[in-house]
Amino acid sequence: MSSNTQSSNKPSTIDLVNKNLAKRYRAEKRFRGYGIASILFGLICLVFLFTDIIGKGYTAFVQNYIQLEVQLDADTLGISDINDPNQVAMANYMGVIKRSLRERFPEVTGRRDKRKLYALVSNGSGFDLRKQMEADPEILGTTQSLWFMADDDVDTYIKSYSKDGKVFTGRTDEMQQGWIASLIEADQVESRFNTVFFQNGDSREPEQAGIRGAIMGSLFTMLVTLLLSFPIGVAAAVYLEEYAPKNKWTDLIEVNINNLAAVPSIIFGLLGVAIFIGMFGMPRSLPLVGGMVLTLMTLPTIIISSRAAIKAVPPSIREAALGIGASKMQMILHHVLPLAMPGMLTGAIIGLAQALGETAPLLMIGMVAFIVDVPGGVTDPATVLPVQIFLWSDSPERAFVERTSAAIMVLLGFLIVMNALAVWLRKRLERRW
Repeated sequence: MSSNTQSSNKPSTIDLVNKNLAKRYRAEKRFRGYGIASILFGLICLVFLFTDIIGKGYTAFVQNYIQLEVQLDADTLGISDINDPNQVAMANYMGVIKRSLRERFPEVTGRRDKRKLYALVSNGSGFDLRKQMEADPEILGTTQSLWFMADDDVDTYIKSYSKDGKVFTGRTDEMQQGWIASLIEADQVESRFNTVFFQNGDSREPEQAGIRGAIMGSLFTMLVTLLLSFPIGVAAAVYLEEYAPKNKWTDLIEVNINNLAAVPSIIFGLLGVAIFIGMFGMPRSLPLVGGMVLTLMTLPTIIISSRAAIKAVPPSIREAALGIGASKMQMILHHVLPLAMPGMLTGAIIGLAQALGETAPLLMIGMVAFIVDVPGGVTDPATVLPVQIFLWSDSPERAFVERTSAAIMVLLGFLIVMNALAVWLRKRLERRW
């Protein structure tokens, strides 16, 4: 009877199986929960990142202007002949602007107070007035109601002034804040879309600083990188997959290509300094040199992705092409490459997107220089957008904080567009067999 009791207390095989299955299901649910939690954590971090960047940078796309009644007196400007371009270029434009400020606030008499008064408008206001004079010389001798860009400290204060809650005073004192309040009450302050941010190059003055020079430098650098890296990378991939014999030398080359894809980018910058600048004596800060350095960094990515795309082409395509009498080169050019092109283009775009965000190799070749002029070609001195962000992030002025975040937003926009283009091209050109 005891043996029957023991056998009845022993769990059955079905119970053990169900218990193990329930344990597996619980483990699978936990694993799935870990995956969902990881995704949610990544999305939360991304939301915080974008919120912080956008919250600090969206104000850079707006610039405040101050309206002044400016009397363009020929004697004050020092222009006796309006047709003389030298006189127009060297005229005392800041003098008439300062006189307009004194007339607007006649109670300001002290020298120190006048300097504070003159600091309401940007130091570049004289250049803006000169452009208007050059565009319309007939305004000489008249009184014009003109809008001038506010100084960066004034601009930052006005932007915070229009918000509820705390006001960021910055380097403005109570006297300047009173003048600003008077201008705002008189509707002599206006907020406009900051076209200067997209039209100007770099500047020491935040309100005059723009990203056009950095964008053009990035475009020229990426153009050189694309023209060099894509043909060389595709040719290397075709040779390694279709022509190279399988031996220890090709295995060594493959291992080194894979290792180069993991090499820190600053190493490629050191290589560019040693070869292109040290050995060949090329100038620093050129998009041509930057493009060649980024080509070295991008080549492993393009070669690896191109080889994977060529491997994905079915052997039947090759056999069919050779079977109807095509040569090996015709088989590659007319059949293999067109079918592998979507994967190659995707790898190239992703490699270029990675190169667009690189800073370290370009710092090594001198593209960190302060360059005001917008480059007109690959041989003009230039900087790139990541380096421009790096320079502005180290500047002490509060206005450069918002411009740094705005430049990051523009760079992220370029990266998103390039990755979206890679996905679109892959879907558009992809062929199924």
